[in-house]
Amino acid sequence: MTSSSLQTFPSDEHGVETDEELYQQFTDLVSSWPSSPAMSFLPLYLHDKGWYSSLKPMVGAMVADVRFTARPSDIIIVTLPKSGTTWIKALLYATVHRRENPADAADHPFNFLGSHDCVKFLEYQLYTENKIPDLDKLPDPRIFATHVPYMSLPSSAVASGCKVVYVCRDPKDNLISLWDFVNKFRVRNGQEPVPAETVAELFCNGVSPFGPYWEHVLCYWNAHLVHPEQVLFFRYEAMNRDPAAHVRRLAEFVDRAAIRRRGGRRTRGGRYRQVVLI
Repeated sequence: MTSSSLQTFPSDEHGVETDEELYQQFTDLVSSWPSSPAMSFLPLYLHDKGWYSSLKPMVGAMVADVRFTARPSDIIIVTLPKSGTTWIKALLYATVHRRENPADAADHPFNFLGSHDCVKFLEYQLYTENKIPDLDKLPDPRIFATHVPYMSLPSSAVASGCKVVYVCRDPKDNLISLWDFVNKFRVRNGQEPVPAETVAELFCNGVSPFGPYWEHVLCYWNAHLVHPEQVLFFRYEAMNRDPAAHVRRLAEFVDRAAIRRRGGRRTRGGRYRQVVLI
């Protein structure tokens, strides 16, 4: 698996002595790029590789590119926001850890933690607030998540050959869910809601968090076509129709024995656990 990304980030040889300086250099760089305030409750900056994000996660992604050291055994979940991220995190974590965490165990992590606590975002949770996490002690297989486009995956992840699980969602449904999510935060922050017509126009023009949508989806789809053993590509709608089949595919993809068939459908409130935790 290769990436066409060009290294535009500062490195240790370029005068960066501390983590704080690295974060500050990236913050200054991103702040100098064009931004669009209309789509989100925070300005969306245009990365020099053509994708949009608010300041902190874009800086976090750039720091991760420099500081994250991937292993071949790593698994990275990739989605656009509002595309089934919480669900695929739960599915993959439960599939990978089902032996040490049986579904009926009273101390199962999902009885106390959400999937975002069990599978953390590189750019939102790990590489943030001037910190570089110590990930070396985590046991294999380590599972991480990101929203970044394929060309901005951490370079070590691309070089290591680690596995990627990608989920895309129908663009119309993704847009509606994103619109609702953004407006909730805008209202909470005392901002006016973004009209549907404005969001639709921006989305179609590629201005959305970690978009443009089609470039994001197609790059991972093409990577899947070239390296299906390294990049697994799911559609949210297909997962919803047959979650058990997708759990089996996940198990096979991460080199675990295929799990037995179990009935049930995903519903609200976590009632799809009979499918997930087997």
